[in-house]
Order: sequence, then structure tokens, then C-alpha cells
Amino acid sequence: MPENIYKGLAKTADAEFFEEVFSNQNLRIERIVSYGYASPESFWYNQPDDEWVILLSGNAELQFKNKPSVKLNTGDYIFIPANEEHRVSYVSHEPQCIWLAIHIKK
Repeated sequence: MPENIYKGLAKTADAEFFEEVFSNQNLRIERIVSYGYASPESFWYNQPDDEWVILLSGNAELQFKNKPSVKLNTGDYIFIPANEEHRVSYVSHEPQCIWLAIHIKK
């Protein structure tokens, strides 16, 4: 039965919502919904796996600890190598940000 990536979206700024769409021993795919929520100032993602992420809706900015920030618009995607410290410094409220993230095990 098919699913829809845009179905059942929450509209709250309290947190980011992560939903696993698919996973196996090599990769994990998740939908992330951010409605005006950005990472706390002192928080940095530092993930053990490579990540490819596409912004399906909205506008956002990713801040990296050791390289320039990147602005993303709907349809933009980026590859983030394992252990590349990063944070979400901005996300739009309208439209809300909907991400599709693919985590690739090393």
C-alpha cells in the first residue's frame, strides 16, 4: 500500500518531528518536519553515518562547525559526511520545512 510523505504533518514549533520511513542494516530513511524550530545554539549534530538530505518544503539554513553555512530552498539537497558537526540554524514557518534524510551506514 503506498504512503504519502506529506500526510499527517504536525504544525507546531515545539520540536522537530522524526519519523522513520524505512530502514535496513545499511541505511535509514526518515521524514523530518520542522515548523519554525531550529537547533538550540549550543547543540551540534555529530552523526556516525553519512547523511544525504533533501528539503521537500520550506527554507532552511544549516550551520557547520568547520565550514560556511548553507541556505536551502525547496528542492535543494546536500550530502553531510559522517561526523561533520552541523546544526539547523533557521527553518521557515510558512511553509513548514519537510526534510527527507537518508542515513548511510559506514
